[in-house]
Amino acid sequence: MNLLIMGPAGAGKGTMSEKITEKYGIPHISSGDMFRAEIAGKTELGLKAQEYMVKGELVPDEITIGMVSNRIQQPDCKNGYLLDGFPRTLPQAVALSELTEKLGIPLEAIVVLTVEYDSLMRRITGRRICPKCGAIYNIYSLPSKVDGICDVCGGTLKQRSDDTEEGLKERLAEFDRQTRPVLDHFADKGLTKEVNASQPIEKVWEDVQKALEEFQ
Repeated sequence: MNLLIMGPAGAGKGTMSEKITEKYGIPHISSGDMFRAEIAGKTELGLKAQEYMVKGELVPDEITIGMVSNRIQQPDCKNGYLLDGFPRTLPQAVALSELTEKLGIPLEAIVVLTVEYDSLMRRITGRRICPKCGAIYNIYSLPSKVDGICDVCGGTLKQRSDDTEEGLKERLAEFDRQTRPVLDHFADKGLTKEVNASQPIEKVWEDVQKALEEFQ
């Protein structure tokens, strides 16, 4: 299946993406990983993107779309793909729709994770990350065995500077401003299915699978 997963910060896109990838055998393509791979590989698009990033400027949509085009045509996408983190704006969504239809691998379903504000608050403000190995914890729902210490490598856990209530409000405002039109674009095509991600992980996963089955 050719999929897109969307939702605000802290909705659990990473967790559900792992499960989707495992069950359906399709690669999870996050925008961040895609950019890092292109830059590390010193590709033409990666070098162009880096020029904008070092200046603190947004990478133009045509460069990002080019990266997406390259990525979803790789051999590991023969059975489908799962996009995460792109598109973020309506012009990007329109360009993605046109690209995937032109390539003959159009998007087939968009899973939209919705979460209640209080649940998001606990997920975001409680999140702790190990800078050494990347392990993620939550002081409320998934604490480390020793407070502040990573179970995996013993590193010191850190809180992201924007994992605060104010940071969450800013991200949600940005999500509403830029991403709502994206959701409307795909909803008009009959591709979206909302899943309540405030539930326990296994229930969310059960609902995600039901949603995808409806599109198959």
